[in-house]
Amino acid sequence: MEKGKLYGVGIGPGDKELITLKAVNTIKNADVIALPDSFSGKNRAYEIVKEYIDDKETIYLPMPMTKDKEHLKASHESGAELIISYLDKGKNTAFVTLGDPSVYSTYMYVHRIVESKGYNVEMVPGVTSFCASAARLNISLCDGNEPLIIIPANYKDNKELLKLSGNKVLMKSGKKIAKVKTEIEECNLTDKTYMVENCGMEEEKIYKDFSKISDESSYFSLIIVKG
Repeated sequence: MEKGKLYGVGIGPGDKELITLKAVNTIKNADVIALPDSFSGKNRAYEIVKEYIDDKETIYLPMPMTKDKEHLKASHESGAELIISYLDKGKNTAFVTLGDPSVYSTYMYVHRIVESKGYNVEMVPGVTSFCASAARLNISLCDGNEPLIIIPANYKDNKELLKLSGNKVLMKSGKKIAKVKTEIEECNLTDKTYMVENCGMEEEKIYKDFSKISDESSYFSLIIVKG
């Protein structure tokens, strides 16, 4: 029996209209739909793709919101094994992920495990949260020869990167928003900073005056610093 293929499908940041035609067709043509399960309530990925799933078999892969490396590794391995069990039956499986699968996506951990075991894998790009946020703010991400620096805001001291020449995107600010806000203030960049919270979702908030944001923010908060 020919083995199935794993597709990592980016479905955009949250707005249902930002899912690409290729993503929709990949989901429709798949035999099985895999969804990330972070155990944090409403499954945003499912809400975006549910109208394309029809009566397909749907599986949920545990993706806990933790920095415990051993716990994460075990989750990724168990998720990969579950997907492989379907690939071995010849079933093409579409793993849907918010944004783009190549940008800070938990999907990639599963992708690499499945690929390392000799299975066929393919990535379907999606609209990134930083492109969607720039559009909501009506600003450019970079012009001319300006560099663009993408920073995982909740993991480290960002000031050295903020001081570099070019525009910056700080992703996954979330619970660290107070720290990030202080770093931006210390770099004298407050008046050049914008934020979009829950871009494309019902709870979306746009901040063009960064000084007015609170010290609490959603996990889906993205900051753009110009200059």
